[in-house]
Amino acid sequence: MASLVTDYCTLCNDDGTSTEAVRWCIECEVFLCTDCEKHHKKSRSSKAHNTMSTIDYHNLPTFMKEISSQCRDHKKKYELYCSFHACPCCVMCITDKHQKCQEMKPLSDVLKQVKSSASVQLFEKDLKDVKENLEEIIKYLNRRINTSTEQKTKAAEQIRSMRKSINDFLNKLEQEILNDLDSKQSKLKSKMNTLLQQLKTQANQMSQLQSEFYKMQYATKLQTYVGLREIEKTTSEAAKYLEDLKSGGPLDEVNLELTISSELQSILKDVKSFGDIHINTSPFTLQLKAVRKDQAQYLVHTTSYN
Repeated sequence: MASLVTDYCTLCNDDGTSTEAVRWCIECEVFLCTDCEKHHKKSRSSKAHNTMSTIDYHNLPTFMKEISSQCRDHKKKYELYCSFHACPCCVMCITDKHQKCQEMKPLSDVLKQVKSSASVQLFEKDLKDVKENLEEIIKYLNRRINTSTEQKTKAAEQIRSMRKSINDFLNKLEQEILNDLDSKQSKLKSKMNTLLQQLKTQANQMSQLQSEFYKMQYATKLQTYVGLREIEKTTSEAAKYLEDLKSGGPLDEVNLELTISSELQSILKDVKSFGDIHINTSPFTLQLKAVRKDQAQYLVHTTSYN
């Protein structure tokens, strides 16, 4: 695809003129217009230089366009290649950083057949294999994410199911003890109501006798005597009835008391969590394609023998 960027001739620009460039010199790393390219081809120092169209230049990967043929440290052209460090060097680099390096080769020999060497095909295969490995791992991780989501859903369902079981169980226990409470209170209330009715009957009798006692002033002495004997008998029987109630237990204070199950209470003290979430790790078993290591060294060795 054609570049939308307009490149201007580097040489013309140095002279203060803006001329659209048509070529890029790989050796000089400058843009050339049509006229400057003609002079560039005729110049003894640059006629052997390789050039490419500006369109091809912009089709290069960004990282390749940033690769310079000159040493950034010494501003000298790369002429040698250090096999030990797998990097190009200028003549100044030898005395600066590569004094002890033994395997120094002319860079031109290393680069001579680099594009046509068998290692390029191996690089292409390695690139393809690495990409496929990455795609497989991406698929694998996506599957693992989906699996973990499913595991989370399943665990949440188990938690809610357990909570429901606990709720149902507690509801059952609650209803049972409420039923027991209602039953025992009903029996207790029934006994007290029965006793209450008996006492009310006795109280009514005493009220009636009390009323009749006040009317005895109009009776004869004999009637009074017999009546008093009857009142005494009835009063004595009522007093004995009350004494029997007092000593026999029916009047004892009866209270309803609740004792919560100690096992149930221990839940609040002993149970610290609903459960535990563990992350268990299993070894990675996905089969990946084997890729060579140190490909750069392999590339140098391959091209140097051709």
